[in-house]
Amino acid sequence: MNNCLIIIPTYNEKENIDKIIPAILSQPIPAEVLIIDDNSPDGTANIVRELQKNNKKIHLITRKGKLGLGTAYLTGFKWALDHKFDYIFEMDADFSHNPNDLPRLYDAVAHNGADLAIGSRYKSGVNVVNWPIGRVLMSYAASIYVRIITGMNIKDTTAGFKCYKSKVLKTINLDNISSKGYAFQIEMKFIAWKFGFNIIEVPIVFTDRKFGSSKMSGGIFNEALWGVVKMKWRSFYTNYKLNS
Repeated sequence: MNNCLIIIPTYNEKENIDKIIPAILSQPIPAEVLIIDDNSPDGTANIVRELQKNNKKIHLITRKGKLGLGTAYLTGFKWALDHKFDYIFEMDADFSHNPNDLPRLYDAVAHNGADLAIGSRYKSGVNVVNWPIGRVLMSYAASIYVRIITGMNIKDTTAGFKCYKSKVLKTINLDNISSKGYAFQIEMKFIAWKFGFNIIEVPIVFTDRKFGSSKMSGGIFNEALWGVVKMKWRSFYTNYKLNS
């Protein structure tokens, strides 16, 4: 059976981690979980270690500190490819991404022709729950801005709930990914799109976290704002031809 790895970066997620992992592993897909913890002072990694004692499908990588969302996922991608997983997911720890949607993303890549499936908040309107209206507008406007600059026909360009076929990550030169924060989500989609991979958006409902604190900041937003322009400029000098 084809295997899936769900990668979850964590920093201070003790209130969510012991709930999200069982919720993922209860889904009807052949899944394992990899937690990338950035030395959470609240003991998130210790909770994962306790869960590992009774389940070999739970994996943990700890890092020395907060090194950025993008670098966490890149660490996870390389681990997934080294361990020959077929489908690699990105997912948040705080239940803003519903584990019940994992089979839908899996079906898109395993059975419906997608190379990259995106859990999209904006594919069918605006499906965001419990966000302040200002944050909803900022997020929606950011996706429009990215579409204008890049030319991508993707409604939710900043989405962080995704499933890749392994061939996508093998094709992308992961060492050349420059974004560290949320601009990483845009850059990965853009490169996959430039290579011509089939990208499908799967409508989801995004629900803001109930426990813990958001990691969003003004600096993260500014990186995404200017990073998109730099990314588009670099693309003029990059060869995206797939090897036959």
